[in-house]
Amino acid sequence: MTTKTPPPFEPVDAGPHTPLAEAGSLKRNLGVGSIAFMALAGAAPLGAVIAAFPIVVGVSQSRATPLFFILATVILTIFTVGFTKMARHVTNAGAFYSYIQAGLGRLAGTGAATFAVGTYVMLSLALAAYIGQASSDAIVHFNGPTTPWWLWTLVWVLITGILGYRDIELSAKVLGVVLVIEIIVVIVIDVAILINGGAQGHSGDSLNPALLAEGFPSLGLMFAFFSFVGFEATAVFRNEARDPDRTIPRATYLAVVGVGLFYAFSAWAVTVGVGTDSIVTAATDDPTGMVLNLAQTYVSPVMQDVMQVLLITSFFACILTFHNVLTRYAFTMSTKGILPAALKAVSPKHRAPSRASLAVSIVTIALLAAVLIGGLDPVTEVYTWFSGAATLGVIVLMALSSLAVLVFFRSRPAARTGIWATSIAPAVALVFLTVVAYLVVKNFTVLVPSPVVANVLLVVLVATYTVGVAVAMVFRARRPHAYLALDA
Repeated sequence: MTTKTPPPFEPVDAGPHTPLAEAGSLKRNLGVGSIAFMALAGAAPLGAVIAAFPIVVGVSQSRATPLFFILATVILTIFTVGFTKMARHVTNAGAFYSYIQAGLGRLAGTGAATFAVGTYVMLSLALAAYIGQASSDAIVHFNGPTTPWWLWTLVWVLITGILGYRDIELSAKVLGVVLVIEIIVVIVIDVAILINGGAQGHSGDSLNPALLAEGFPSLGLMFAFFSFVGFEATAVFRNEARDPDRTIPRATYLAVVGVGLFYAFSAWAVTVGVGTDSIVTAATDDPTGMVLNLAQTYVSPVMQDVMQVLLITSFFACILTFHNVLTRYAFTMSTKGILPAALKAVSPKHRAPSRASLAVSIVTIALLAAVLIGGLDPVTEVYTWFSGAATLGVIVLMALSSLAVLVFFRSRPAARTGIWATSIAPAVALVFLTVVAYLVVKNFTVLVPSPVVANVLLVVLVATYTVGVAVAMVFRARRPHAYLALDA
Protein backbone atom coordinates (compact mmCIF):
# COMPACT_ATOMS: atom_id res chain seq x y z
CA MET A 1 0.00 0.00 0.00
CA THR A 2 1.32 3.46 -0.85
CA THR A 3 0.88 6.57 1.16
CA LYS A 4 0.37 9.98 -0.27
CA THR A 5 3.37 12.25 0.23
CA PRO A 6 2.37 15.56 1.82
CA PRO A 7 3.01 18.68 -0.22
CA PRO A 8 6.22 20.52 0.66
CA PHE A 9 4.35 23.76 1.16
CA GLU A 10 1.00 24.80 2.49
CA PRO A 11 -0.39 27.75 0.53
CA VAL A 12 -1.88 30.54 2.58
CA ASP A 13 -4.59 32.53 0.88
CA ALA A 14 -5.35 35.66 2.82
CA GLY A 15 -8.23 36.44 0.50
CA PRO A 16 -9.08 39.88 -0.79
CA HIS A 17 -10.41 41.15 2.52
CA THR A 18 -8.70 38.94 5.12
CA PRO A 19 -6.07 40.63 7.27
CA LEU A 20 -2.67 39.09 6.81
CA ALA A 21 -2.40 38.59 10.54
CA GLU A 22 -5.06 35.91 10.17
CA ALA A 23 -2.91 33.86 7.81
CA GLY A 24 -2.38 31.56 10.74
CA SER A 25 0.20 29.09 9.42
CA LEU A 26 3.14 31.25 10.51
CA LYS A 27 4.52 30.24 13.87
CA ARG A 28 3.82 32.85 16.57
CA ASN A 29 6.64 32.23 19.01
CA LEU A 30 8.71 35.42 19.08
CA GLY A 31 8.88 37.44 22.28
CA VAL A 32 10.27 40.92 22.96
CA GLY A 33 13.81 39.63 23.42
CA SER A 34 13.92 37.60 20.21
CA ILE A 35 12.60 40.44 18.04
CA ALA A 36 14.80 43.04 19.72
CA PHE A 37 17.85 40.80 19.25
CA MET A 38 17.17 40.56 15.51
CA ALA A 39 16.76 44.32 15.23
CA LEU A 40 19.87 45.01 17.30
CA ALA A 41 21.87 42.48 15.30
CA GLY A 42 20.68 44.22 12.12
CA ALA A 43 22.38 47.36 13.37
CA ALA A 44 25.65 45.33 13.63
CA PRO A 45 26.92 47.04 16.81
CA LEU A 46 30.47 45.70 16.66
CA GLY A 47 30.72 46.51 12.97
CA ALA A 48 29.47 50.01 13.71
CA VAL A 49 32.04 50.54 16.47
CA ILE A 50 34.95 49.30 14.35
CA ALA A 51 33.92 50.67 10.96
CA ALA A 52 31.36 53.44 11.44
CA PHE A 53 32.82 55.35 14.39
CA PRO A 54 36.03 56.33 12.55
CA ILE A 55 33.96 57.30 9.50
CA VAL A 56 31.71 59.55 11.62
CA VAL A 57 34.80 61.30 13.01
CA GLY A 58 36.67 61.42 9.72
CA VAL A 59 33.94 62.85 7.51
CA SER A 60 32.69 65.31 10.14
CA GLN A 61 36.19 66.37 11.23
CA SER A 62 34.60 66.85 14.62
CA ARG A 63 35.42 65.64 18.13
CA ALA A 64 31.71 65.50 19.04
CA THR A 65 31.16 61.87 18.00
CA PRO A 66 29.11 60.88 21.09
CA LEU A 67 26.79 63.84 20.51
CA PHE A 68 25.98 62.70 16.96
CA PHE A 69 24.81 59.35 18.31
CA ILE A 70 22.86 61.02 21.12
CA LEU A 71 21.09 63.27 18.60
CA ALA A 72 20.32 60.31 16.32
CA THR A 73 18.94 58.38 19.31
CA VAL A 74 16.68 61.26 20.33
CA ILE A 75 15.32 61.70 16.78
CA LEU A 76 14.68 57.99 16.31
CA THR A 77 13.08 57.64 19.73
CA ILE A 78 10.68 60.46 18.86
CA PHE A 79 9.97 58.70 15.56
CA THR A 80 9.27 55.49 17.45
CA VAL A 81 6.57 57.17 19.57
CA GLY A 82 4.20 57.63 16.64
CA PHE A 83 5.39 54.51 14.84
CA THR A 84 4.52 52.22 17.75
CA LYS A 85 1.34 54.11 18.59
CA MET A 86 0.02 53.25 15.17
CA ALA A 87 1.12 49.60 15.46
CA ARG A 88 -2.15 48.41 17.00
CA HIS A 89 -4.07 49.87 14.05
CA VAL A 90 -1.89 48.14 11.39
CA THR A 91 -2.19 44.36 11.41
CA ASN A 92 -0.13 43.94 8.23
CA ALA A 93 3.48 42.77 8.65
CA GLY A 94 4.74 45.01 5.85
CA ALA A 95 6.30 47.42 8.38
CA PHE A 96 7.06 50.79 6.79
CA TYR A 97 4.92 50.26 3.72
CA SER A 98 1.94 49.10 5.78
CA TYR A 99 2.07 52.27 7.86
CA ILE A 100 2.49 54.47 4.80
CA GLN A 101 -0.42 52.75 3.08
CA ALA A 102 -2.67 53.07 6.13
CA GLY A 103 -2.01 56.79 6.32
CA LEU A 104 -1.39 57.91 2.76
CA GLY A 105 -3.37 55.42 0.68
CA ARG A 106 -2.84 52.44 -1.58
CA LEU A 107 -0.80 54.18 -4.29
CA ALA A 108 1.72 55.63 -1.84
CA GLY A 109 1.78 52.40 0.17
CA THR A 110 2.44 50.12 -2.78
CA GLY A 111 5.14 52.50 -4.00
CA ALA A 112 6.71 52.35 -0.55
CA ALA A 113 6.56 48.54 -0.64
CA THR A 114 8.60 48.21 -3.81
CA PHE A 115 10.85 51.06 -2.64
CA ALA A 116 11.52 49.20 0.63
CA VAL A 117 12.33 45.98 -1.20
CA GLY A 118 14.76 47.83 -3.46
CA THR A 119 16.36 49.49 -0.44
CA TYR A 120 16.88 46.26 1.49
CA VAL A 121 18.11 44.39 -1.60
CA MET A 122 20.81 47.06 -2.01
CA LEU A 123 21.73 46.77 1.65
CA SER A 124 21.88 42.97 1.53
CA LEU A 125 24.09 43.11 -1.56
CA ALA A 126 26.44 45.59 0.12
CA LEU A 127 26.75 43.51 3.28
CA ALA A 128 27.29 40.26 1.38
CA ALA A 129 30.17 41.77 -0.59
CA TYR A 130 31.76 43.25 2.55
CA ILE A 131 31.65 40.03 4.56
CA GLY A 132 33.30 38.15 1.70
CA GLN A 133 36.24 40.54 1.65
CA ALA A 134 36.42 40.64 5.46
CA SER A 135 36.56 36.83 5.58
CA SER A 136 39.28 36.72 2.96
CA ASP A 137 41.30 39.37 4.84
CA ALA A 138 40.89 37.54 8.16
CA ILE A 139 42.31 34.33 6.70
CA VAL A 140 45.36 36.24 5.46
CA HIS A 141 45.66 37.98 8.86
CA PHE A 142 45.96 34.57 10.52
CA ASN A 143 48.64 33.50 8.01
CA GLY A 144 46.28 31.57 5.74
CA PRO A 145 46.22 31.58 1.94
CA THR A 146 44.75 34.35 -0.18
CA THR A 147 41.25 33.36 -1.28
CA PRO A 148 38.73 35.14 -3.53
CA TRP A 149 36.18 37.28 -1.65
CA TRP A 150 33.27 36.00 -3.71
CA LEU A 151 33.86 32.42 -2.50
CA TRP A 152 33.29 33.45 1.13
CA THR A 153 30.39 35.66 0.17
CA LEU A 154 28.73 32.64 -1.43
CA VAL A 155 29.38 30.53 1.70
CA TRP A 156 27.79 33.14 3.99
CA VAL A 157 24.84 33.67 1.67
CA LEU A 158 24.18 29.92 1.62
CA ILE A 159 24.38 29.68 5.43
CA THR A 160 22.02 32.65 5.66
CA GLY A 161 19.64 30.99 3.22
CA ILE A 162 19.57 27.76 5.22
CA LEU A 163 18.79 29.60 8.46
CA GLY A 164 16.26 31.87 6.76
CA TYR A 165 14.46 28.87 5.26
CA ARG A 166 13.78 27.44 8.69
CA ASP A 167 11.78 28.59 11.72
CA ILE A 168 12.53 32.24 12.54
CA GLU A 169 13.23 31.29 16.16
CA LEU A 170 16.42 29.52 15.03
CA SER A 171 17.65 32.74 13.43
CA ALA A 172 16.73 34.65 16.57
CA LYS A 173 18.80 32.28 18.73
CA VAL A 174 21.83 32.53 16.43
CA LEU A 175 21.55 36.33 16.34
CA GLY A 176 21.11 36.49 20.10
CA VAL A 177 24.33 34.58 20.74
CA VAL A 178 26.32 36.64 18.24
CA LEU A 179 24.92 39.90 19.58
CA VAL A 180 25.71 39.11 23.22
CA ILE A 181 29.32 38.22 22.35
CA GLU A 182 29.70 41.44 20.32
CA ILE A 183 28.39 43.63 23.12
CA ILE A 184 30.52 41.93 25.77
CA VAL A 185 33.70 42.42 23.73
CA VAL A 186 33.00 46.13 23.11
CA ILE A 187 32.09 46.72 26.78
CA VAL A 188 35.32 44.99 27.87
CA ILE A 189 37.29 47.41 25.69
CA ASP A 190 35.26 50.40 26.90
CA VAL A 191 35.81 49.48 30.55
CA ALA A 192 39.53 48.78 30.00
CA ILE A 193 39.95 52.23 28.48
CA LEU A 194 38.18 53.91 31.37
CA ILE A 195 40.09 51.90 34.00
CA ASN A 196 43.41 52.85 32.40
CA GLY A 197 42.40 56.50 32.14
CA GLY A 198 42.58 56.82 28.38
CA ALA A 199 45.13 58.88 26.48
CA GLN A 200 44.39 62.18 28.26
CA GLY A 201 42.36 61.16 31.29
CA HIS A 202 38.59 60.87 31.66
CA SER A 203 37.79 63.88 29.57
CA GLY A 204 34.20 64.93 28.92
CA ASP A 205 35.22 67.43 26.24
CA SER A 206 33.61 65.36 23.46
CA LEU A 207 30.23 65.89 25.15
CA ASN A 208 30.47 69.68 24.91
CA PRO A 209 27.60 70.94 22.66
CA ALA A 210 29.84 73.76 21.45
CA LEU A 211 31.82 71.18 19.45
CA LEU A 212 28.80 70.75 17.16
CA ALA A 213 29.84 74.01 15.51
CA GLU A 214 33.18 72.62 14.31
CA GLY A 215 33.84 70.66 11.13
CA PHE A 216 30.90 69.25 9.18
CA PRO A 217 28.34 68.17 11.80
CA SER A 218 25.68 67.32 9.20
CA LEU A 219 27.94 64.57 7.81
CA GLY A 220 28.57 63.21 11.28
CA LEU A 221 24.84 63.00 11.98
CA MET A 222 24.21 61.40 8.60
CA PHE A 223 26.68 58.58 9.22
CA ALA A 224 25.44 58.16 12.78
CA PHE A 225 22.01 57.42 11.29
CA PHE A 226 23.56 54.77 9.06
CA SER A 227 24.72 52.94 12.20
CA PHE A 228 21.10 52.57 13.33
CA VAL A 229 19.79 50.96 10.14
CA GLY A 230 18.15 47.71 11.22
CA PHE A 231 16.18 48.77 14.29
CA GLU A 232 13.04 49.19 12.16
CA ALA A 233 13.01 45.45 11.46
CA THR A 234 10.88 44.84 14.56
CA ALA A 235 7.55 45.53 12.83
CA VAL A 236 8.32 43.11 9.99
CA PHE A 237 8.02 40.17 12.40
CA ARG A 238 4.51 41.10 13.57
CA ASN A 239 2.93 37.89 12.24
CA GLU A 240 5.39 35.78 14.23
CA ALA A 241 5.15 37.66 17.53
CA ARG A 242 3.31 36.12 20.48
CA ASP A 243 1.41 39.32 21.29
CA PRO A 244 2.16 41.82 18.50
CA ASP A 245 0.29 44.77 20.01
CA ARG A 246 2.59 44.66 23.04
CA THR A 247 5.68 42.87 21.72
CA ILE A 248 6.43 45.08 18.69
CA PRO A 249 6.35 48.46 20.53
CA ARG A 250 8.46 47.15 23.41
CA ALA A 251 10.99 45.51 21.08
CA THR A 252 11.25 48.69 18.99
CA TYR A 253 11.91 50.94 21.99
CA LEU A 254 14.41 48.43 23.35
CA ALA A 255 16.22 48.32 20.00
CA VAL A 256 16.37 52.10 19.51
CA VAL A 257 17.29 53.07 23.06
CA GLY A 258 19.58 50.06 23.53
CA VAL A 259 21.53 50.75 20.34
CA GLY A 260 21.65 54.49 21.05
CA LEU A 261 22.98 54.22 24.60
CA PHE A 262 25.49 51.57 23.54
CA TYR A 263 26.78 53.72 20.67
CA ALA A 264 26.93 56.95 22.68
CA PHE A 265 28.82 55.35 25.59
CA SER A 266 31.20 53.46 23.30
CA ALA A 267 31.85 56.56 21.19
CA TRP A 268 32.78 58.47 24.33
CA ALA A 269 35.03 55.63 25.54
CA VAL A 270 36.76 55.42 22.14
CA THR A 271 37.32 59.18 22.20
CA VAL A 272 38.80 58.92 25.69
CA GLY A 273 41.01 56.03 24.55
CA VAL A 274 42.42 57.84 21.54
CA GLY A 275 42.35 61.29 23.14
CA THR A 276 39.92 64.09 22.36
CA ASP A 277 42.64 66.19 20.74
CA SER A 278 43.90 63.25 18.63
CA ILE A 279 40.65 61.56 17.58
CA VAL A 280 40.18 63.42 14.29
CA THR A 281 43.76 62.76 13.15
CA ALA A 282 43.61 59.08 14.16
CA ALA A 283 40.30 58.52 12.36
CA THR A 284 41.56 60.26 9.23
CA ASP A 285 44.94 58.51 9.11
CA ASP A 286 43.88 54.96 10.03
CA PRO A 287 40.08 54.53 10.01
CA THR A 288 40.13 50.72 9.78
CA GLY A 289 42.68 50.26 12.55
CA MET A 290 41.69 52.94 15.06
CA VAL A 291 39.39 50.84 17.26
CA LEU A 292 41.32 47.60 16.68
CA ASN A 293 44.47 49.37 17.93
CA LEU A 294 42.61 50.37 21.10
CA ALA A 295 41.81 46.70 21.73
CA GLN A 296 45.50 45.84 21.45
CA THR A 297 46.64 48.79 23.58
CA TYR A 298 44.15 48.62 26.43
CA VAL A 299 43.31 44.89 26.55
CA SER A 300 45.71 42.59 24.67
CA PRO A 301 46.82 41.65 21.13
CA VAL A 302 44.56 38.60 21.45
CA MET A 303 41.53 40.88 21.77
CA GLN A 304 42.46 42.50 18.47
CA ASP A 305 42.42 39.06 16.84
CA VAL A 306 39.09 38.25 18.50
CA MET A 307 37.58 41.47 17.14
CA GLN A 308 38.88 40.63 13.67
CA VAL A 309 36.82 37.44 13.78
CA LEU A 310 33.80 39.02 15.45
CA LEU A 311 33.67 41.70 12.77
CA ILE A 312 32.76 38.89 10.37
CA THR A 313 30.12 37.40 12.67
CA SER A 314 28.71 40.89 13.24
CA PHE A 315 28.17 41.39 9.53
CA PHE A 316 26.79 37.87 9.24
CA ALA A 317 24.19 38.71 11.91
CA CYS A 318 23.35 41.83 9.95
CA ILE A 319 22.96 39.87 6.70
CA LEU A 320 20.75 37.28 8.40
CA THR A 321 18.51 40.00 9.84
CA PHE A 322 17.96 41.70 6.51
CA HIS A 323 17.48 38.39 4.74
CA ASN A 324 14.61 37.71 7.15
CA VAL A 325 13.28 41.24 6.65
CA LEU A 326 13.29 40.85 2.87
CA THR A 327 11.66 37.45 3.21
CA ARG A 328 8.77 38.91 5.23
CA TYR A 329 8.36 41.76 2.77
CA ALA A 330 8.23 39.30 -0.14
CA PHE A 331 5.76 37.09 1.73
CA THR A 332 3.47 39.97 2.63
CA MET A 333 3.57 41.47 -0.86
CA SER A 334 2.81 38.10 -2.44
CA THR A 335 -0.38 37.83 -0.39
CA LYS A 336 -1.43 41.15 -1.93
CA GLY A 337 -0.67 40.08 -5.50
CA ILE A 338 2.20 42.57 -5.86
CA LEU A 339 4.68 39.69 -6.12
CA PRO A 340 4.00 36.17 -7.49
CA ALA A 341 1.49 34.16 -5.44
CA ALA A 342 3.96 31.27 -5.14
CA LEU A 343 5.91 33.27 -2.54
CA LYS A 344 3.03 33.21 -0.06
CA ALA A 345 3.45 29.48 0.52
CA VAL A 346 4.28 28.53 4.10
CA SER A 347 6.34 25.46 4.96
CA PRO A 348 4.23 23.17 7.19
CA LYS A 349 7.43 21.79 8.76
CA HIS A 350 8.99 25.10 9.74
CA ARG A 351 5.83 27.23 9.71
CA ALA A 352 7.87 29.92 7.99
CA PRO A 353 7.69 31.65 4.58
CA SER A 354 10.41 29.33 3.32
CA ARG A 355 9.67 29.77 -0.38
CA ALA A 356 10.01 33.55 -0.09
CA SER A 357 13.30 33.00 1.75
CA LEU A 358 14.53 30.76 -1.07
CA ALA A 359 13.60 33.43 -3.63
CA VAL A 360 15.55 36.08 -1.68
CA SER A 361 18.62 33.82 -1.65
CA ILE A 362 18.39 33.23 -5.41
CA VAL A 363 18.05 36.95 -6.15
CA THR A 364 21.01 37.77 -3.89
CA ILE A 365 23.24 35.21 -5.60
CA ALA A 366 22.18 36.45 -9.05
CA LEU A 367 23.02 40.06 -8.15
CA LEU A 368 26.37 39.03 -6.71
CA ALA A 369 27.13 37.18 -9.95
CA ALA A 370 26.39 40.39 -11.86
CA VAL A 371 28.70 42.34 -9.53
CA LEU A 372 31.44 39.77 -10.04
CA ILE A 373 31.07 39.89 -13.83
CA GLY A 374 31.21 43.68 -13.65
CA GLY A 375 34.53 43.49 -11.82
CA LEU A 376 33.44 45.81 -8.98
CA ASP A 377 35.52 46.06 -5.82
CA PRO A 378 33.56 44.48 -2.95
CA VAL A 379 34.30 47.24 -0.40
CA THR A 380 35.18 50.52 -2.11
CA GLU A 381 32.48 50.12 -4.74
CA VAL A 382 29.79 47.53 -3.92
CA TYR A 383 29.62 48.15 -0.16
CA THR A 384 30.16 51.92 -0.32
CA TRP A 385 27.74 52.58 -3.17
CA PHE A 386 24.86 50.35 -2.17
CA SER A 387 25.00 50.93 1.58
CA GLY A 388 24.90 54.67 0.85
CA ALA A 389 21.80 54.27 -1.28
CA ALA A 390 20.18 52.03 1.33
CA THR A 391 20.82 54.63 4.04
CA LEU A 392 18.90 57.21 2.04
CA GLY A 393 16.13 54.70 1.34
CA VAL A 394 15.55 53.87 5.02
CA ILE A 395 15.53 57.54 6.06
CA VAL A 396 12.98 58.37 3.34
CA LEU A 397 10.80 55.46 4.49
CA MET A 398 10.93 56.73 8.06
CA ALA A 399 10.02 60.26 6.99
CA LEU A 400 7.06 58.96 4.95
CA SER A 401 5.99 56.80 7.89
CA SER A 402 5.96 59.85 10.17
CA LEU A 403 3.82 61.72 7.66
CA ALA A 404 1.52 58.71 7.43
CA VAL A 405 1.09 58.62 11.22
CA LEU A 406 0.10 62.29 11.23
CA VAL A 407 -2.43 61.87 8.43
CA PHE A 408 -3.82 58.62 9.85
CA PHE A 409 -4.69 60.01 13.27
CA ARG A 410 -5.85 63.37 11.91
CA SER A 411 -8.37 61.59 9.67
CA ARG A 412 -9.51 59.30 12.50
CA PRO A 413 -10.29 61.44 15.55
CA ALA A 414 -11.76 58.46 17.40
CA ALA A 415 -8.37 56.70 17.28
CA ARG A 416 -6.51 59.70 18.70
CA THR A 417 -5.41 59.00 22.29
CA GLY A 418 -2.93 61.64 23.34
CA ILE A 419 -1.69 64.60 21.31
CA TRP A 420 1.98 63.81 21.95
CA ALA A 421 1.98 60.36 20.37
CA THR A 422 -0.47 61.09 17.54
CA SER A 423 0.48 64.63 16.54
CA ILE A 424 3.49 66.30 18.15
CA ALA A 425 6.00 63.41 18.11
CA PRO A 426 5.36 62.35 14.48
CA ALA A 427 5.44 66.02 13.36
CA VAL A 428 8.78 66.61 15.08
CA ALA A 429 10.15 63.35 13.69
CA LEU A 430 8.97 64.29 10.19
CA VAL A 431 10.82 67.63 10.34
CA PHE A 432 14.06 66.08 11.60
CA LEU A 433 13.98 63.12 9.21
CA THR A 434 13.23 65.38 6.25
CA VAL A 435 16.26 67.49 7.15
CA VAL A 436 18.44 64.39 7.47
CA ALA A 437 17.16 63.06 4.11
CA TYR A 438 18.01 66.42 2.54
CA LEU A 439 21.50 66.26 4.02
CA VAL A 440 22.00 62.75 2.65
CA VAL A 441 20.92 63.77 -0.86
CA LYS A 442 23.01 66.94 -0.69
CA ASN A 443 26.08 64.97 0.40
CA PHE A 444 25.32 61.81 -1.55
CA THR A 445 28.65 61.97 -3.35
CA VAL A 446 30.33 61.58 0.05
CA LEU A 447 28.49 58.28 0.51
CA VAL A 448 28.88 57.39 -3.17
CA PRO A 449 32.05 59.13 -4.43
CA SER A 450 31.31 58.57 -8.13
CA PRO A 451 28.86 61.28 -9.36
CA VAL A 452 27.68 59.05 -12.20
CA VAL A 453 26.99 56.10 -9.92
CA ALA A 454 25.38 58.40 -7.35
CA ASN A 455 22.93 59.71 -9.94
CA VAL A 456 22.20 56.20 -11.23
CA LEU A 457 21.42 54.95 -7.72
CA LEU A 458 19.14 57.92 -7.05
CA VAL A 459 17.29 57.16 -10.28
CA VAL A 460 17.01 53.49 -9.30
CA LEU A 461 15.51 54.43 -5.92
CA VAL A 462 12.96 56.69 -7.58
CA ALA A 463 12.20 53.97 -10.13
CA THR A 464 11.52 51.35 -7.44
CA TYR A 465 8.89 53.64 -5.92
CA THR A 466 7.39 54.41 -9.32
CA VAL A 467 7.03 50.71 -10.11
CA GLY A 468 4.91 50.17 -7.02
CA VAL A 469 2.66 53.12 -7.81
CA ALA A 470 2.24 51.81 -11.35
CA VAL A 471 1.28 48.35 -10.07
CA ALA A 472 -1.37 49.86 -7.80
CA MET A 473 -2.74 51.95 -10.68
CA VAL A 474 -3.02 48.84 -12.86
CA PHE A 475 -4.83 47.04 -10.03
CA ARG A 476 -7.23 49.95 -9.66
CA ALA A 477 -8.02 50.00 -13.39
CA ARG A 478 -8.08 46.27 -14.19
CA ARG A 479 -8.27 44.31 -10.94
CA PRO A 480 -10.46 46.28 -8.52
CA HIS A 481 -10.70 43.36 -6.07
CA ALA A 482 -6.92 43.13 -5.88
CA TYR A 483 -6.75 46.89 -5.45
CA LEU A 484 -9.16 46.75 -2.50
CA ALA A 485 -7.18 43.83 -1.05
CA LEU A 486 -4.11 46.06 -0.73
CA ASP A 487 -5.66 47.43 2.46
CA ALA A 488 -6.25 43.99 3.96
